[in-house]
Amino acid sequence: MSEKTKNGWRRWGFAGAGLAAAFAGVFALVRIARPASTIPTAEVRKGEFTGFLVLRGEVQAARSTLVAAPYGGGDLNIVKLAHNGAQVKKGDLLVQFDTAKTDQELAQLRSDLNAADAEIEQTRAQARMKEEQDTTDVMKARYDVEAAKLDASKEEILSKIDGQEAKLKLADAQQALAQKEAQLKSDKAGDAADLESKKQKRDKALFQINRAERIIASMTLHAPSDGLVTLMTNWRAGGPFSNGSEFKEGDRAWAGAAIVELPDLSTLQVSARVDEIDRGRVKIGDATVVRVDALPDRQFNAHITRISPLASTDFSAGWPFPRNFKTELALDQVDPRLRPGMSANLRITVERVPNSLLIPPEAAFLKSGRTVAYVRHGSNFEERPIEVARRSEGQLQVASGLKPGEVVATRDPTQNQ
Repeated sequence: MSEKTKNGWRRWGFAGAGLAAAFAGVFALVRIARPASTIPTAEVRKGEFTGFLVLRGEVQAARSTLVAAPYGGGDLNIVKLAHNGAQVKKGDLLVQFDTAKTDQELAQLRSDLNAADAEIEQTRAQARMKEEQDTTDVMKARYDVEAAKLDASKEEILSKIDGQEAKLKLADAQQALAQKEAQLKSDKAGDAADLESKKQKRDKALFQINRAERIIASMTLHAPSDGLVTLMTNWRAGGPFSNGSEFKEGDRAWAGAAIVELPDLSTLQVSARVDEIDRGRVKIGDATVVRVDALPDRQFNAHITRISPLASTDFSAGWPFPRNFKTELALDQVDPRLRPGMSANLRITVERVPNSLLIPPEAAFLKSGRTVAYVRHGSNFEERPIEVARRSEGQLQVASGLKPGEVVATRDPTQNQ
């Protein structure tokens, strides 16, 4: 091939490459310069940037009365239970535990008490008989002593031998009297000790009966005041990593387990948990908008009243259990439909920055590792790099790249519809 021909081919190649680059540029311009009327837009405005922290919370009562399972009741099987959400009056039945086993124990204890009473009566009867016999023996011994004294007093008219025999008989009679008196005293002490032992046995049986009766009485739980029944969570229900479920009839409870809560509806508040990473953004008094899931027709204003000073493990959040800060919020309005346990969404205002340049979040796009916005010029859109200073729900604070009054696309104009 001649040198002239090669140069000709080079010129055609350069021309083709130039046409391809020009076509690509025009194509890109056409993609960006789509008719503005088909792209949704928003105006760049100046205003106050409001930073929000969105949390999930729960309506709770600041004051409530817990009704718990009794101690010492052994196997606590729930046979009757008030319905969740039921209105109860003071004295109404809340929880009834199965008392069959304790009833059997009480019947046996009463039988033991009756046996102890019978033993006491038998011991007393035997003691009375023994005391009467010992008293008779003492009286007879005293009579023998008096008779021996009488015989000994005849020593002057008796022979010397008879006199000595009379003295010996007197000594024997006196010794026999002393023995009988000692026997009487000993038998009284022994019978008294035996009777005391039987009484202690009876007192023990009576104590156990009173204890069993108290346990049986405690296994019927009544409402200490008027209120709304809120069934507590049975943490033994389900698997080891489950959140459990509320108590129900047929469940077994452990000693001291909280079964029912009667909240004071005049003290309702909202409780939430703030992650450790967000703890520094919230403070006491922060304004909050609360939307209760069960009441979609209204929202409540609230403010933070307490933040736990220490982080605690949140066992309700699932494995791995996070550590966060329990936060309490007071409601500025009340609603008779509010009930403890209702779930809620919380939007806490954590910062305010006046004179901020604001655009909606959907007006910022990530392209090639940088954030851009598409600014409208006539019927076209111009891609422009921007710097976002802060992000929040529903708005972005722009640090640079835009001016107030400019109109930006809220959908990428370079993408096909």
